[in-house]
Amino acid sequence: MRDAGPGDTILMAEVMAEASYVRHHKQKLVMVFAAMRRFAGRLRARGLHVRYVALDDPASTGAIDGEILRALEAGRYDRVIVTEPGEWRLAQAFEALALASPVPVEVSADDRFICSRKRFEAWAAGRKDLRMEFFYREMRRATGLLMDGTQPVGGRWNFDAENRKKLPRGVRPPDRVRIAPAADVREAMALVAERFGDHFGDLDTFGWAVDADEARRLADHFIVEILPGFGDWQDAMAGGAPFLWHARLSAAINIGLLDPLEVCRRAEAAFRAGAAPLNAVEGFIRQILGWREFVRGVYWLSGPDYVRTNALSADRELPWFYWSGETGMACVRDVVEMTRRHAYAHHIQRLMVTGNLALLLGVHPDAVNDWYMTVFIDAFEWVEAPNTHGMAIFADGGVVGSKPYAASGAYINRMSDYCRGCAYDVSARRGEGACPFNRLYWDFLLRNRDVLGSNPRLAMPYRTLDGMAGEHAAIRADAEAARLELGARPRR
Repeated sequence: MRDAGPGDTILMAEVMAEASYVRHHKQKLVMVFAAMRRFAGRLRARGLHVRYVALDDPASTGAIDGEILRALEAGRYDRVIVTEPGEWRLAQAFEALALASPVPVEVSADDRFICSRKRFEAWAAGRKDLRMEFFYREMRRATGLLMDGTQPVGGRWNFDAENRKKLPRGVRPPDRVRIAPAADVREAMALVAERFGDHFGDLDTFGWAVDADEARRLADHFIVEILPGFGDWQDAMAGGAPFLWHARLSAAINIGLLDPLEVCRRAEAAFRAGAAPLNAVEGFIRQILGWREFVRGVYWLSGPDYVRTNALSADRELPWFYWSGETGMACVRDVVEMTRRHAYAHHIQRLMVTGNLALLLGVHPDAVNDWYMTVFIDAFEWVEAPNTHGMAIFADGGVVGSKPYAASGAYINRMSDYCRGCAYDVSARRGEGACPFNRLYWDFLLRNRDVLGSNPRLAMPYRTLDGMAGEHAAIRADAEAARLELGARPRR
């Protein structure tokens, strides 16, 4: 795309196969369609030839590979250049395309990432375990971000221990910039309302960036106004507060509206200018330079069968309240409602509320992955699968994380205000009125002891569990009752 010239044709296609392989949140569809249309307009303004296929084009084949073949039939071309695809299903489709195409098909690198796939493969070669922390340190050295020569700024690689504060009462999250939808975005909203009206999510709160200028506006606002408070409360949760101090830039970065390295350098510049503290800047950079690049590398290294693993033999249905929000669990209700309204929840809500509950319930990975891919605006399989399949529900058996992120209600009570307004008692361990996280936690360890019992990071909870030997039968019975009460029935 960057090397395209006047004699080239740039093909962009809104195809039903991409719009429907999961039932994407309405706002995600609007963002992608509107961003494509606006980008096509800017390419044309630069004098480039764009062949644009709209979703309702009656001649459309409905698939990307089909549209490439149709374009080849309509014109005389000597080659096809495609960007390295982001998901295995597209990589396989492009392999088949190369066999069917009458001209050579070349694949160019995806420049939306700091670490190439080849570089990640070289880093991972020969390692028994892949751990993000060590990859992150390598990327810090390679980019020079937050480095003083060969040493990390501040003498430490990681300030995560300082970023786990509960939001104090009376502290109000900052106001956020919302980009009002322009006419072209409203057209995309109308298309989505008409064609995908039964998909999850609301449209009236849409305020996401759909071009690079809008994305930079959101990034400017975050770096100047929001970043200084990000570190202290990046793990905090508060009812009715969908964004807190989080950047809301992941969607723009994932679809290529922002350069991830540039965003990291801007955050570093804020620290060096004294405008943001080190714990905030390091924590933010780690999410991009560390986690984002790491999970993408793991996704491609693990192969297309990665999402079919089920290390804990999870076999339950996803409760309906993940879609409806109709539950007495205040934390889950708030996260589902915010996700419906904004196509967004921050990483702790995803990991320790919805992910933790699915893990404890034993929900089958297919249902969990489908939910996360459906409801979040920044969800694409290369980022969703390792974060959800690997980190949240441990279905990969420890490829991404060294232990499951299982927790009782005490964690949610410590990091949020949810428990004060919940129908369940976070201090109770068992029974209908007890917090479901409490009812499920010890049973999760019991159920999965064959897989997890030798994990050194779980040695302490297993020792505690062994001291509760006389309660094991009651724990199992109460947890099964809780799973059925919550709608996590065995899959048929």
